Amino acid sequence: MIRINLLPHREEKRKALRQQFFALSGLIAVLALLIVVMVHGVIAGYISQQESKNEFLKKEIAALDKEIDEIKRLKEQTNALLSRKGVIESLQGGRAETVQLFNELARQVPAGIYLKSLKQTGNRIVITGIAQSNARVSTLMRNLEASPLLERPDLVEIKAVTQGNRRYAEFNLNVLVTRTAAATDAKPAPGAQPPKQDKKA
Repeated sequence: MIRINLLPHREEKRKALRQQFFALSGLIAVLALLIVVMVHGVIAGYISQQESKNEFLKKEIAALDKEIDEIKRLKEQTNALLSRKGVIESLQGGRAETVQLFNELARQVPAGIYLKSLKQTGNRIVITGIAQSNARVSTLMRNLEASPLLERPDLVEIKAVTQGNRRYAEFNLNVLVTRTAAATDAKPAPGAQPPKQDKKA
């Protein structure tokens, strides 16, 4: 009977299997390392691309912020110019209105009344003066009520004063200006004195 010793053959087979296992393990490790490197590269590429986009957006936002600041500055300049224009127009309109007001007062103030002061606040005028009698003050108020430029005269105070041994009626009244009226076309009211009378305003 022939006897064959299989131990060396088995040992060689085990050794070959171990070598295959180590080789396969090394290959798997290399593949895993390659996969990790590739994934890391892809992620790094995405991050780099996103950072580039973020940088571009930051630059665009900075440019837009500058444009917004420029627009705000232009709006402020425009508002300032419009405000100045409004002031100039108001002054020009007020200048014409002042001329109309004095012309209208010259038409409506009857003889025997002397104005001491005029004070305008908005469209309200405070008139202070001296009249020869209370009837003259009543005539003045009727004339002001009938005026196309003035309205709603309101007598605040009237009192008797003595000047040079003569008694006068010192009065204080308010009247409103109607800015839409055309005073230049107004006709003198009955009993009104001509514009040449001197008045102290």
